[in-house]
Order: sequence, then structure tokens, then C-alpha cells
Amino acid sequence: MNQPLAYVHSDAKIAKNVVIEPFTTIDKNVVIGEGTWIGPNVTIMEGARIGKNCSIFPGAVIGAVPQDLKFNGEKTTAEIGDNTTIRECVTINRGTTSRAKTKIGKNCLIMAYSHIAHDCVVGDYCIFSNNSTLAGHISVGNHVILAGMTAVHQFCSIGDHAFVAGGSLVRKDIPPYVKAAREPLSYAGVNSVGLRRRGFDSDKIREIQSIYRILYQKNLNNTQATQIIEAEMEASTERDEILQFIRQSQRGIMKGYIKN
Repeated sequence: MNQPLAYVHSDAKIAKNVVIEPFTTIDKNVVIGEGTWIGPNVTIMEGARIGKNCSIFPGAVIGAVPQDLKFNGEKTTAEIGDNTTIRECVTINRGTTSRAKTKIGKNCLIMAYSHIAHDCVVGDYCIFSNNSTLAGHISVGNHVILAGMTAVHQFCSIGDHAFVAGGSLVRKDIPPYVKAAREPLSYAGVNSVGLRRRGFDSDKIREIQSIYRILYQKNLNNTQATQIIEAEMEASTERDEILQFIRQSQRGIMKGYIKN
């Protein structure tokens, strides 16, 4: 249902049962899936790809050109997965030639005033609280929670099931399954509450805790720690995911807790 006071470009592909409220602008080369609600005063720009049953609240801008001086008008996209909610005044820029797209997964909640810059890739079931800011080229796994006013440096990676405390400045990669807090940002334990909510049993959580005890509490460098983890810990999906994340880290992983 399109309100007469909304502007929808004739080239936009709008599925059935999409609601578009007044004073919204939808540009050319936009695709919107079934059952999505587009609130009033939303701007959806060229290259946006929005899935099914999404909700986009007033003031959001989806698919604006990157805030990158190297951008030269190339054809790129900003993609939002099914069942994702974008709250008030969120900005999501489309990609550059680097990745050609910015992508938000399914079943995410991106709260008010958050910003997701060009070429970011965000997994499924993520929650970004108010004023979370992602610079360009950031990779975020599944089930990641960023508490309010978290700022993430460009090219950082955040692993699955990680929790980042409010007001954090993320300058290094954050491995899977952990809590990140304090200043400077450092390891604050395993995200056991989140893991229990998602069905991880006590034995699995203890296994993950044992891995991070070796990494962060034995005064080892990362190479030494990963060698010991691989040698002493039984192979599992979680162990191998942690090892792969550490070994593939481009910016280096965050440190353990540093006492002042």
C-alpha cells in the first residue's frame, strides 16, 4: 500500500503487501520484499535491497553513497536481510569496489542513530544498540550484541556471539564467544549468559572458557597460545572457529585485562 504523499520511482521493484508511509522517498534500482513496512520520512536510495518482513522507522537513510573519497559512482548495493528492524535515523551506506556491497543479515535489530558504513558485512541475529557506529570494511559475525555508543574502527572483525559493552572503542578484532569491556577494550570473560540463551550447555561453555584461559591468562603470546590450544584441547567446532579467527586476524585481537 503506497501513500499518495510518498515518492516511489517507477523502476523500483516493490513486492506485494509492502506498506510505504507518507513523505518517504524510494529511488530507482531498489528492491523491497513482501510484508515490509517503510515508515514515514524514510529515504531509500539507489542500490538498496531490502528483504521480507522488515521494518524501517522514520528518518532512516538506506543506500546512500559511501562517505569515502575514493568512491567514484560505481554500481554497488546496500542489502538488508529478512525480518530485520531498522530504527529511527539509522544510516546504512552502500558498498564500494572493495566488496561491492554493504550487507546486514536476517533477524537483526539496528537501534536508533546507528551508522553502518560502506563495505560492512553483518551476520544474522545481531543487535546494535543506540548510536553504535561501524566504520568501513568491518566484519561482524552472527548473534553479536553491541551495547550503546560502541564505535568500531575500520577493517576490524567481531566474532560470533560476542558482546561489546556500551561506550566501547573497538580498535582490535574481538574473538568469538567473549565479552569485551573496559578501557582500553579488553577481554572480560566468556559471554556465558548469551550462550546459555542460545542453547549452549554448561560443558560447552566450560570448554570455551578453558580455551580463553589459555589465550588470555597464561602470559603467552598468540602463537604460543594457539599451539597449546590445538595440542591440548579436543577438536570441536568452537575450538576450531576460535583458532581460525585468531590466525586470520588482520588487526590483531584485543588484549587480556590490563590492571592499572
